[in-house]
Amino acid sequence: MNGTAARFTGVELYFEDLDRAREFYQAILGLQIADEERGRYTKLDCGPAFVCLERKGLETYPSRDKAVLFFEIADLEAAVASTGPQRFIHRAAGWAVLHDPEGHNILLIER
Repeated sequence: MNGTAARFTGVELYFEDLDRAREFYQAILGLQIADEERGRYTKLDCGPAFVCLERKGLETYPSRDKAVLFFEIADLEAAVASTGPQRFIHRAAGWAVLHDPEGHNILLIER
């Protein structure tokens, strides 16, 4: 990149069931909709970055399905308790992992 450092601005994930994905990211992670075209995509506000949820099959340049999203939170134990401990597939000191509706890894890190 010619000596210029890239700055992370967002991530896009593909979903079979876009409505279910939107509900998960809003209800479980508390993200707000920044932009949306129903049935095609939902862009969620993450402060200086974004998460875009897109319905599978619409992209002209498909990507592999592997993805991990990292979110910092203030109180990990409170987040686990309010979300439901059974939703988490892995927990360790300071971090925990759960899956979104399509199986993408969501890693919560305590600040």
